[in-house]
Amino acid sequence: MSTDAVGPLLVVSAHAGDFVWRAAGAIALAAERGDRAKVVCLSYGERGESARAWREGKGLEEIKALRRGEAEAAAAELGAEIEFLDAGDYPLRETPELVDRLVGIYREVAPAVVLTHTLTDPYNGDHPAAARMAMQARVLAQAIGYDAPGEPLGAPPVFLFEPHQPEMCDFTPDVLLDITPVFERKRKAMECLPAQVHMWEYYTELAKRRGVQLKRNAGPNLGLPHETMAEAYVRVYPQTTGVLA
Repeated sequence: MSTDAVGPLLVVSAHAGDFVWRAAGAIALAAERGDRAKVVCLSYGERGESARAWREGKGLEEIKALRRGEAEAAAAELGAEIEFLDAGDYPLRETPELVDRLVGIYREVAPAVVLTHTLTDPYNGDHPAAARMAMQARVLAQAIGYDAPGEPLGAPPVFLFEPHQPEMCDFTPDVLLDITPVFERKRKAMECLPAQVHMWEYYTELAKRRGVQLKRNAGPNLGLPHETMAEAYVRVYPQTTGVLA
């Protein structure tokens, strides 16, 4: 995932907040380059990730509206479009209809890069379900014979963003993305999600730790700032290149 790549970015997020914690830096970088950035939220996270609102006595539709508003504000802070499929959560059910909707989005956006969840998460089955559907839709969108509007998709690389407990999710990052220039935008986007205020500092500290790792792997000659901020990803498909670098 290069900082000078050009082309649309598509992010498939299980819940309304996931894209902010895990990929807001990548989204903001794409927007600052002038690339289209689109987030698809399969659910609002209304049942499993809105405990505070339930404790306050809010009803289901009120919570959906609340989470939608928060996610829209966060996406606006990052310069991204956002679409909600309202497929429900806890559980997020994999269906042919939902995959077909994603195929249509793939063909409309024609992403150069796709970001989604890990395929393993013993704490939250919605996350792997979203990843499986995102990857199945990518394959189907490539098929010239698949009945969906638009042209067949190319082969955009897929990157899995960091889960909340990486050690339990088979997450060993092989890509560290420097988000230092846009971290303040990520922080502002996080602050659009008061339903999960406990996550703000967690993901700020995680960005610092990943930044330390980025600097170590980049070497001393790049002149990176003292407090480099980064996001971690796993690349799904092989990189194609004519030069090993």
